[in-house]
Amino acid sequence: MEPTVLRSASCAVCRLLILPLLLAASGGMAIAAEVPTATKPVHDAALARRLGADQRGMRSYVLVILKSGPTPVPEGEARKAMFAGHFANMERLSKAGKLVLAGPFGEDPAGWRGLFVFAVDDVEEARRLVATDPVIANGEMVAEYHSWYGSAATMMIPEIHARLVPVQP
Repeated sequence: MEPTVLRSASCAVCRLLILPLLLAASGGMAIAAEVPTATKPVHDAALARRLGADQRGMRSYVLVILKSGPTPVPEGEARKAMFAGHFANMERLSKAGKLVLAGPFGEDPAGWRGLFVFAVDDVEEARRLVATDPVIANGEMVAEYHSWYGSAATMMIPEIHARLVPVQP
């Protein structure tokens, strides 16, 4: 991802990218006030249904690894427009409830650029959604797809993150 684009981006999805880091760094303290203090966890059947949780509190996702593609777009207006479209596309997919986590990797000699976690039924649906992204369409990045079974609580990242980011004037 382009650092200048990340600094200037104000969309909710862009800010969503740092939530897992904040939660990891704080040891979960960002949401500690909402965790019941009872010693025995309380099952919330309505929440489990809303998040699509199975009996283990898990659900299926598709993990997408974005890697450097065959045709990097040179610096300039076309590149800026491509990344603006990339962020707009992530915001659209997040608002639709399909994209639940996204973020860039640090510098990586193997060309790993970022990841998406999609709450979709299968890899083919994820492929169709990723194909709408300008960084893929322009060859700046290529995508690698993996079925992933993880906590249904992952679905709450956008909802929680929205409460952590101050409203922009």
